[in-house]
Amino acid sequence: MTRRGLVLGGGGVAGIAWETGLLAGLSESGVQAADADRVIGTSAGSTVAAQLTSGVPLQELYDRQADPALQTRELVADLDPAVAEQMFGAALQEDTDPAALRRRIGALALAAPTVSEAERREVIEARLPVHAWPETDLRIVAVDAATGEPRVFDRESGVGLVDAVAASCAVPGTWPPVTIGGARYIDGGVRSMENADLASGCERVLVLKAMTVPDVHELDDQVAALRAEGSTVTVVEPDEASLEALGINPLDPAVRGPAAKAGFAQGQALAVLLAVFWR
Repeated sequence: MTRRGLVLGGGGVAGIAWETGLLAGLSESGVQAADADRVIGTSAGSTVAAQLTSGVPLQELYDRQADPALQTRELVADLDPAVAEQMFGAALQEDTDPAALRRRIGALALAAPTVSEAERREVIEARLPVHAWPETDLRIVAVDAATGEPRVFDRESGVGLVDAVAASCAVPGTWPPVTIGGARYIDGGVRSMENADLASGCERVLVLKAMTVPDVHELDDQVAALRAEGSTVTVVEPDEASLEALGINPLDPAVRGPAAKAGFAQGQALAVLLAVFWR
C-alpha cells in the first residue's frame, strides 16, 4: 500500500486559505503533511494541492494567503445560497442518478453567463507559483460538463497543471467551464467535495474538509469504504474559530487573511493529536 494520502476538499478561496493555514500550522509544530505520498485535490483543494507540491516553502504559501500585500488577484463572485439551492435543488429533485445529476448541473453551467475562460485562467495562473506538474503523485478531479463523467488529471494525463486546476475550480454558474481537448470541464466537487475514495490503497489518509454541504454525506461513505480496506483515516473540519473566519461566502476574497490565520491556529492545536497518526 501507498503509505500516506492527503485529501484536500473544496471550499472556495476561503477554503484555500484555511487549508493552507492549517497545513502551515501543522508544519510549524512538526507535522509535515506536505510529505504525503499521494495528494488528491478537488476544487479549492486542487489549488492547495498544486501549491503544496510545487516546492515553494509552506511558510511562503501561508504568507500569500495571510498577508493582504502578498495575496494574488481574485475575481469577486457573489455566491447567493438561495439561487444555488434553487439551481441545484431542482436538479436533485429531478435526477437521483449521480451521472444524470452531474449532466444536468453541467448543462446549467454551460448555459450560465460568466467571465471569459481567459480572464478566469489568469487568476489560476497567478495562484500557482509553479505551473509544471510535480513528481509527487498529485491527482486533480474535474467533471465533464456534457457527459457527467469524472476526470482525474495527473502528470501522465497530457493536460497542463493550470488547466487541470482551473477545471477543478470551475464552480457551476459562477466560473466558466474549462475547455480541454475539445471537452468542457466543471468543478470536481460536482462529483464529490473531497473525492476521498481516490486515496484507496493508502495506509493512512488525512482529509481536510473545508466545507459542509447540507444533506450531502458521500464523504462518510468514502471514509467507511477506506477503513474497510484497511486504511486509517482522519478527517479534519474547521473548528468554531475557523468557521467564524470562513464566513458565509466561500468565494469572498476578503476572508483569506482571517481564514488562513484561524487555520494556522487550528493546525497548531491539532499537531499533538496528528503527530502520531502521520509519522
